[in-house]
Amino acid sequence: MDSIYWLIILAVFLLIEIITLGLTTIWFAGGSLVAFFLSLLVDNPVLEVTVCLIVSFLLLYFTRPIAKNYFNKQRVKTNIDLLIGKDAKVMETIDNLNGTGCVLINGLEWMARTANDDITIPAGERVIIRKVSGVKLIVDIKEEI
Repeated sequence: MDSIYWLIILAVFLLIEIITLGLTTIWFAGGSLVAFFLSLLVDNPVLEVTVCLIVSFLLLYFTRPIAKNYFNKQRVKTNIDLLIGKDAKVMETIDNLNGTGCVLINGLEWMARTANDDITIPAGERVIIRKVSGVKLIVDIKEEI
């Protein structure tokens, strides 16, 4: 394969990465760069494409988790993220089968459901928020220590 094609492919991947900034195509740009250097030494398109794909997936597999942690270190939690793990008070009995349930947290009422449909939590109980699903809080009974 002509070496210029690998430079064009590399430029396209870098351009997409610059536009998106999502660490999506940088790995394939690395594979394209290696394939470019290989194309200067040999003229075997199958080998070049194979090396490009292998290097790209190796970079993706081994370096993406490290890069993702490095770039997301400054991530600010949203208000929803801050609710997870907090205590709330059940204001209306939580019963998934009947579609009822409401909790009070930080002075605001939220619809609530349990992760298990077999559990009903009566009003007045203390619960802990496990996750947020849309506009509903998924809760569990808080174990007293």
